[in-house]
Amino acid sequence: MSPQVEHKTISGFSKLSKRKKIKWIVENFFKDPENVMKELVSYWHKDDKQQEILDGFSENTISNFPMPFGVAPNFIINGKPYVIPMVIEESSVVAAAAAAAKFWMSRGGFKTEIIGTQKIGQVFFKWDIGYTSIAQKLSAIKQHLLAHSLDLTKNMNARGGGIVDIKLKDFSDQEEGLYQLEGTFETCDSMGANYIKSLLERFGLELKAFAINHGLSEPEIIMSILSNYTPQCVVRASVSCKISDLGTFDQGTMTAKHFAQKFATAIRIAEIDPYRATTHNKGIFNGIDAVVLATGNDFRAIEACGHAYAARNGKYSSLSHCNISDGMFKFWLDIPLAIGTVGGLTKLHPIAKRSLELLGNPSAPELMSIIASTGLAQNFAAVRSLVTTGIQKGHMKMHLQNILNTLEATPEEKEKSIDHFSKQVVSFNAVREYLNTQRASV
Repeated sequence: MSPQVEHKTISGFSKLSKRKKIKWIVENFFKDPENVMKELVSYWHKDDKQQEILDGFSENTISNFPMPFGVAPNFIINGKPYVIPMVIEESSVVAAAAAAAKFWMSRGGFKTEIIGTQKIGQVFFKWDIGYTSIAQKLSAIKQHLLAHSLDLTKNMNARGGGIVDIKLKDFSDQEEGLYQLEGTFETCDSMGANYIKSLLERFGLELKAFAINHGLSEPEIIMSILSNYTPQCVVRASVSCKISDLGTFDQGTMTAKHFAQKFATAIRIAEIDPYRATTHNKGIFNGIDAVVLATGNDFRAIEACGHAYAARNGKYSSLSHCNISDGMFKFWLDIPLAIGTVGGLTKLHPIAKRSLELLGNPSAPELMSIIASTGLAQNFAAVRSLVTTGIQKGHMKMHLQNILNTLEATPEEKEKSIDHFSKQVVSFNAVREYLNTQRASV
């Protein structure tokens, strides 16, 4: 191993204090270690107790990574007003959500329906007694597993949740001797990941105990884990109004009827073309992820599930749909959302806690409705822009501030640039040339 490689590897890094971790990193990977160390430390929380909580969320933490915490007002969801917290680095997303919320505020707002709230967990195992023999014993196996899991399910049962069902699945045609116990769970207001995983591991142990008690060969437990695919934990969010109530677009040059037809065609394109569907659904997740992050939930699990759900019929397609008939415009979104409002980061993260308070401390189903409505609002705003003025004009207007900051514009230059580009096409080169011209004339 070369001396340079040795210099940039370390043993026992996790046991170092945070300051010593930073010291080793800045001395080995940065050209200006003193200033980089000051910068990293400057993002520590001023409250030591809060910083200790933040450090506990991850491993080898050396600093915090700030993200903008914004809000989108004027959401009416099931007749109730909300201000939606959103954590995202793209200003146009928050602006678009707020604009869509305001648009629908006078047209009935967002309506939601909870289609289901159940989650799935899996125990994969190999057992040489064969599927038929396991299936014959399934009722007795289920009784054994339920009886020996009461200590884990007691509290959840008291809240109205618990184990809903246990099914046997046969994978032996694809992998010799492979089977699965699929558990269905109701976890109330918690996301329930730890609860489900604990039960699944207990199922694995007790499946072995069942075999021993009945004089059978012992099954081999391959793994016990929850699934982030939750097609039985789904919410529908929708908006609708008379087509004539949509108003006009493009400064009055596009009628409501023309807009509705063009909008519906754009949604249909996302339903039939996976290339468009990917970008279309990404736009939906712009809104969903921002609220999921703000409330301390797992956006990675939500995205993985949502994209799997979008391909549930064998082809990746749009998560949202549109219908125009009998003079009515209807736009809706079906999305699986396994989220929680208790446990995990929801009470530990200081801003996640405030986000939930801002939303009125919702139940998990209510939060599902809020998140889905935000995703639908985001999608409506994006498609509306696409079929009218085009999406880049508004996006780059919102991005102008970032360009000006990158080019180190002064407050006076920013004010003049914003005024100048209110009627001009925004691009990085255009802004740079404008600033250069302004600076040269001074």
